[in-house]
Amino acid sequence: MDSAEQLPLSEQEQLSADVTQRAKELQRLLQRASYEYYVLDAPTMEDAVYDKLYHELVDLETRYPELITPDSPTQRVGERPARQFKSVRHNIPLYSLENAFGNEDLARWEERWRRNAADAKEVEYVCELKIDGNSLALTYEHGVLVRGATRGDGIEGEDITQNVRTIRSIPLRLNIENPPPIIEVRGEAFLPLESFNQINQERENAGEALFANPRNAAAGTLRQLDSRIVAKRKLDFFAYTLHVGSQEAGFALRLSSKGGRRQKAEGEEGGEDGGEIQNSQSSISNLQSPILTQWQVLQTLKQLGFRVNPEGAVCADLAAVMAYCDRWSTERTQLPYMTDGVVVKLNSLALQERLGFTQKFPRWAIALKYPAEEAPTVVERISVNVGRTGAVTPLAEMKPVQLAGTTVSRATLHNRDRIAELDIREGDTVIVRKAGEIIPEVVRVLYELRPEGTHPFEMPTHCPECGQLLEKPEDEAVTRCINISCPAILRKSLEHWASRDAMDIAGLGEKWVVQLVDNGLVKSVADLYDLTAEQLLTLERMGKKSAEKLVQAIADSRQKPWSRVLYGLGIRHVGSVNAQVLTDAFPTVEALSQASVEDIAAVYGIGTVIAQSIYDWFQIPTNQELISRLQTAQLQLHSELRTQNSGLHTALSGKTFVITGTLPTLKRDEAKTLIQQAGGKVTDSVSKKTDYVVVGEDAGSKLQKAQDLGITLLTEETLLELLNLSNE
Repeated sequence: MDSAEQLPLSEQEQLSADVTQRAKELQRLLQRASYEYYVLDAPTMEDAVYDKLYHELVDLETRYPELITPDSPTQRVGERPARQFKSVRHNIPLYSLENAFGNEDLARWEERWRRNAADAKEVEYVCELKIDGNSLALTYEHGVLVRGATRGDGIEGEDITQNVRTIRSIPLRLNIENPPPIIEVRGEAFLPLESFNQINQERENAGEALFANPRNAAAGTLRQLDSRIVAKRKLDFFAYTLHVGSQEAGFALRLSSKGGRRQKAEGEEGGEDGGEIQNSQSSISNLQSPILTQWQVLQTLKQLGFRVNPEGAVCADLAAVMAYCDRWSTERTQLPYMTDGVVVKLNSLALQERLGFTQKFPRWAIALKYPAEEAPTVVERISVNVGRTGAVTPLAEMKPVQLAGTTVSRATLHNRDRIAELDIREGDTVIVRKAGEIIPEVVRVLYELRPEGTHPFEMPTHCPECGQLLEKPEDEAVTRCINISCPAILRKSLEHWASRDAMDIAGLGEKWVVQLVDNGLVKSVADLYDLTAEQLLTLERMGKKSAEKLVQAIADSRQKPWSRVLYGLGIRHVGSVNAQVLTDAFPTVEALSQASVEDIAAVYGIGTVIAQSIYDWFQIPTNQELISRLQTAQLQLHSELRTQNSGLHTALSGKTFVITGTLPTLKRDEAKTLIQQAGGKVTDSVSKKTDYVVVGEDAGSKLQKAQDLGITLLTEETLLELLNLSNE
């Protein structure tokens, strides 16, 4: 039969073809929408429309798993944590940059490279802001992201592809119709300041140490084994280098016939939109013809779908470079991300190739580093602040001083050990700076300027708020108030309970919390749910309409999920991400409150420190009373049943499991978490109360006892079938 006279597709085959085409169309629409939103910062699709299309794609891929592709928008976050990161060798080494610390260093660098290229005449430079983040190497095969790796030592890094996929500004598929076999892109992953501040606020609320700067926070985030945690932290990415195969990008681009804007002329600066080159519906048809400059590389990266820092510029000479660096030394404080310098590159790729590398650095690039800004001021008073967990933190209250674009008047002194190390006193002249240009800190004391008659500061022995004798655990540097009725602890606890990531009670801000506590209307978070509008009207400057709105907002918070409630309780070391993980493993408050330290610690990502903190919290009678009152107030202290596992929880609820031996693919704690998430319980010993024993290789006496008692035995495969997680 002639190929042009094919038989019509059957109804089932036609349906399959339609479904496949629809899935591809949804992927294309969602990829384009993400590019417009995260890269161009010019969204054209409304959030509600995006969500509807996304859920349609999820539904299709759930019904037809064969439609799932690595570059599907649904595949950005992995369901299971990675067990570890593998070391990978970079195809092309990631060189570090030589540092310059002023205009003299820049001039000497120019003299050096000119000695190696004496015949170079008029030379342009490209200046790009040096983003304070972490370098990544991204590998695309036939246009699809297959690997994301850390810089490491420049020769070898760690494969963190699962985490890289969560960064929305990194395309899973390049915007190119006929991609070459391999494209490698280098760039910087970073945390925007808004995300960084939110993470630190969350860590402070959980009683955890704060990240000193966004770079450290980004590094810690990228090395999280659970990509769901990475996704919540909202990393971003700027691309700056392109390689095709094993060679530096030597290719130009030709826009497809679908249309698009002109390519910007060499040397033309990008605008505030990040230098968009083309209409978002068009794509590169091919990579061909030599690209001659670094600036053209940046334009190509934009067209491929990457964010490129919009503040880059072509400079005609070194004087223009110096002017650019001087301008950003002050203007950088207005950016929504951290930058600690400027990277200067020769614009000509031919000249770059000619100059080559030293053993450590490229000869054609250098990084001008800005010094950390410091300023002197006078300590007027040393006070202490009592936090939500009872931590008593000393603070230096200083004469206001301008630092990194903001006015600084207070700086944390951390604890009594830091005070003793500095020997800081009221009246001292000190040097302050912003740690990572974020958190104000006292660097040193100018003892030669110390006035006469000063006295060493001594931490109080009793809480300044409630008078309770303070305690300092032997294994901690922090001094704490242990009175859970302390007004300071209560105020902070209420603010935390009402915060966005907890119960999100609109209108319950600091000023109302202070009045509620001072007037005796609220003595625990449970009291909030007994408040009436009439009671609130007794507060200063509280109107009837505001009172009614606040009562309604408190009532609405009853519907917040169990994970939000757990986070809102303010148990030390429990942040919002840990709370979600815990409530997945313990779907009811009863399950968590009755769990042992070992049971809690076995949950992936929790560990013994957090587990002990949770266990201890639930042993306190006043906390048990609080839980009882919250149950009476009808808050959600259990997880909703998951639709996809609707029959699962009924089947395993109350069932007891024992795991023995080595399982083929699952670690024991992973199997335990899966069982607990399904409503089951895992114990260490076999008894008549045991319902199932999961058996692996080298099972010991537990297997024999289970056989003697006639208990049902499961392999890993049958366990996964029971959990509806098999690969069928």
